[in-house]
Amino acid sequence: MARERPKTRTRKMTKKTKNPRERSKSKPLSSLDPLIAKTKTKTKTNKRKKGRIANPNLLPLRENETLVEEPAEGTETKKKKEESGGGDFSLISAAPAEQQLRFFLHWFQSGAKMKLSPLEIEAYNDNCMVELAEGVDQNVDNFSEHVKGAFGTPWKEALCEGKLSEGSVDAGSPALLVISTSALRSLELLRGLKPFTRDCRAVKLFAKHMKVEEQVTSLKGRVNIASGTPSRIKKLIDLEAMSLSRLQVVVLDMQRDAKSFSLFTLPQVSTEFWDLYRSHLEPKVLCGDTRICFYGAVRKKDVNKALASAE
Repeated sequence: MARERPKTRTRKMTKKTKNPRERSKSKPLSSLDPLIAKTKTKTKTNKRKKGRIANPNLLPLRENETLVEEPAEGTETKKKKEESGGGDFSLISAAPAEQQLRFFLHWFQSGAKMKLSPLEIEAYNDNCMVELAEGVDQNVDNFSEHVKGAFGTPWKEALCEGKLSEGSVDAGSPALLVISTSALRSLELLRGLKPFTRDCRAVKLFAKHMKVEEQVTSLKGRVNIASGTPSRIKKLIDLEAMSLSRLQVVVLDMQRDAKSFSLFTLPQVSTEFWDLYRSHLEPKVLCGDTRICFYGAVRKKDVNKALASAE
């Protein structure tokens, strides 16, 4: 008789365990771990709060009220205001000659670092200053018209003739001398004098890209108009290449540069100008042969300060 095999015990799986991946698919993570869900919602709200930054410049408006911003004033508008003497600026050359002289003597004493005696001040008179037309902008385009007014009726003979004449017109002796702070500004003003330079070319008297030898050569013929910087002008006079025998008008360009410096305030250039004036120009002004002409706007506060100190 064959033996019967003993029955083996088998475990019954009462409940089938699920794969953890399947579990995550079936139930959301928030329901399993409430702490993670809270941190997620907090980060979302923080991001929203960061995006909403309060504007400190925001003005509360009433109902049906709008806020309109005024457009910023451009550089061209500022330049036009300055050329016309508007705003904080004044065209000193359109003021009476007596005020111009007081303004000039104030800067002369300040720039040269000296104090003029009453006798030295009395040597100057109002006739040494040029009064330009009022109501006309002092820019490059109007420069030639202002120069005509400064010379009066004989402007054509003094500025346009191209031939030398013995005894009256010496070589290298301009009738008009324009003094600026830079070579670029000198060229700008020369462009405004083109109507006078058809028969007699103007001479450029500055150091940038110009050799002294070239300028000495250009001064050997007739010269009606010369424009340049103080240092080079003085050097050519000292070399006796340039003469002041027929100099009638000296134009002092008062335009300010990008840093608001002018011919009277720019370091080194102002010192060079006053050296030029004291050594060569002042004797011509005091004897009445040469007149001073301001061109361009100056600050009103500088004018008021100069006039107040001269009283």
